[in-house]
Amino acid sequence: MMKKQYIILAILLASFQFAKAQFTLEGEFRPRTELFGNGQSSTAVDGSTPWLQTSLRAAINATYKTESYTVYLGFQEVFLFGDRPQISIAGNGNFRVQEAWADIKLADTWSFKIGRQPLSYDDQRILGGLDWAQQARTHDIGIFKHTSKSGFTLDAGYSLNTYGDNIYDTATLFSYRELGFIHANKSFGKLNLSGLLLNTTYQNGTEDTSSLLTAGLHAKLNLGKLGFAGNLYIQDGDRVGDVAVDGASLFGLDATYKASEKVTLLAGFESISGKTDDSAAFFPLYGTNHKFNGLMDRFYVGNHANAGGLVDLNIGAGFKLPKGYALNVKFHSFKEQSLTKEDLGSELDLVLAKGFNGFKLVAGYSQFFEPSSVTGADSTQNWAWAMLVIQPKFLSAK
Repeated sequence: MMKKQYIILAILLASFQFAKAQFTLEGEFRPRTELFGNGQSSTAVDGSTPWLQTSLRAAINATYKTESYTVYLGFQEVFLFGDRPQISIAGNGNFRVQEAWADIKLADTWSFKIGRQPLSYDDQRILGGLDWAQQARTHDIGIFKHTSKSGFTLDAGYSLNTYGDNIYDTATLFSYRELGFIHANKSFGKLNLSGLLLNTTYQNGTEDTSSLLTAGLHAKLNLGKLGFAGNLYIQDGDRVGDVAVDGASLFGLDATYKASEKVTLLAGFESISGKTDDSAAFFPLYGTNHKFNGLMDRFYVGNHANAGGLVDLNIGAGFKLPKGYALNVKFHSFKEQSLTKEDLGSELDLVLAKGFNGFKLVAGYSQFFEPSSVTGADSTQNWAWAMLVIQPKFLSAK
């Protein structure tokens, strides 16, 4: 009898321990068809032939959370329709561990998060998860995280990328040997203010390195129906290949006005400094660049890295339509930031979304209007896309 009671007590203790842990198993299925070759990312020349391409993100993500730590594992494959023969015995090589991290509680207000993880702060202008890209963006990094009872947060992270020896031989603006950052955030009534200090060190197969410092502020002000958001960043040091950067800057200001429950008006301005005789241009590094300067990715998405800068004036509106539809419209006017203020064209972006029971459909159309100075361009510069998003929750245990 006594032995049976011990067994029952052990089962109860084990159940209590499991009850204090939380486990979720979730997935994502996200196919997207896009029209390429007709002005997306770069000017389509006269007579070019556009094509349709379908990519798909398939992911499964597991979270295990206890009182003292959280572990997250995310596995993902990104593939193109047709990139693997139908009877191939091998995959396409794109299956990978997308995220693998542990967040360990050190004290009531401190934790340490280490592993492969996205860095996403503020409006994602400098550090962002780049979720639009099917492969997204992650970093291999450790971060000390502090959250005070007053709402002040402080993150300090460091990453060192080497493999095989002490040399890192992939030096691009989208990669680095070392990254260190400090990010702080605090709300003061209706004002939310963040500060970022980011240092990146580049190395390209030799002992030589170059370091670039990016520092700045992000602010949000909520005045009821009227809202403002602003960015101010500077860069100094050396880009990849010891290219000098001396006081390069990014300044942006966005305003929103909630005209009604169904209509929100938008207006924005952003100035990004370009190349000068004394300095390379500002580059927004590891942000979600697709979110900014037009959805056709003409600027700062693998391009425009050391050009004449950019001034982006934009207006737009968001509409909540009947039957659960939502429509966003935005128009951009682009010029060089340099003294010549060369016209770089304009763009109109339309995005329509509809939520259903358990999934969402999103589609978009963009039209780019080339400036008169561009010759040999196709008469129509456009991009269209449609995406299905399903995020099932397979298992949830608490």
